[in-house]
Amino acid sequence: MNITLELSSELEQELTTEASRLKLPLTEYVLRILSLRPVLQNPPKTGLELVAYWERVEVVNSRSDITDSQEHARRLRNQAENRERA
Repeated sequence: MNITLELSSELEQELTTEASRLKLPLTEYVLRILSLRPVLQNPPKTGLELVAYWERVEVVNSRSDITDSQEHARRLRNQAENRERA
């Protein structure tokens, strides 16, 4: 299905910027936003529901570059604790 939308230039720029930041084509980013509608209307209420949602949208195991999640978490925590404060 094809849909044509008339967006304000501000909204178009905002969507384009965010898609670019995520390194996604604009069309894929818009589809992702639209697919979030059910979750926004009925958000996960428990940790189990949240993990099930993450698995369904393929967030779990989406970072093949992270081979040791605990070490990655330690590194992120260390970076956050030692960053310079403005």
